[in-house]
Amino acid sequence: MTAPLAGLVAVVTGGGSGIGLATALLLRDRGASVWCLDAAEGETAEGTRRLTCDVRNGASVAAALAEVGAEEGRVDVLVNNAGISAVGSVEAFDEDEWARVLDVNVVGMARVSAASLPWLRRSEHPAIVNVCSIAALNGLPDRALYSASKGAVYALTLAMATDHVSEGIRVNAVSPGTVETPFVTRMLEGFDDPVAERRALEARQATRRLVQPEEVARAIAYLADPDATSTTGTILDVDGGVTRLRVRAGTA
Repeated sequence: MTAPLAGLVAVVTGGGSGIGLATALLLRDRGASVWCLDAAEGETAEGTRRLTCDVRNGASVAAALAEVGAEEGRVDVLVNNAGISAVGSVEAFDEDEWARVLDVNVVGMARVSAASLPWLRRSEHPAIVNVCSIAALNGLPDRALYSASKGAVYALTLAMATDHVSEGIRVNAVSPGTVETPFVTRMLEGFDDPVAERRALEARQATRRLVQPEEVARAIAYLADPDATSTTGTILDVDGGVTRLRVRAGTA
């Protein structure tokens, strides 16, 4: 059988670890030529290409997309995965930290999308998949800034889907629960009792476990697949049941 993404070129931001790395590997396995854009050190998935790119810097983003375009002659799929965490209430952050997190998580996504659009418009199967979070629609403790950024990603996804549907560009998002990634591990290290905090995160998900990166990657791959022709403006939960299930203690 032909690989579903054969002949397509995919760009994955934050592709050096966690959800981004799992997505890069899966898109590669499904036939895409994959380019990982990441500002941090991390793994380079075998069979993919890696570029250093800071989504906070417009020149860096433009240079990365220009290199992909020059090398491949096309961009068909964009996965906006790059993001950073923030733990604390609304009182915990100064203005610089608000600006930093929003610049990466929201404006960075807009920068990469804008730089990709000229290429996506040339594609027969253009798709953008944004990585959102359950924090967009669920009131989580000590996540004021992070939740604000992901709420903006939710709204941005719907706005982009509306703006570009007439061009045939599908824009969707995945909304993961707490995923077992280095991103979450670093966040847990900031707590007085990381083990207890991890147990609390597991307990709030109806499945009573953390989501795995590969599970999110499979959802992203579905949204990127050319066969998902009528799926646009969708935010797909991969959240272990957090958003809609209320399971009694001891039943899951």
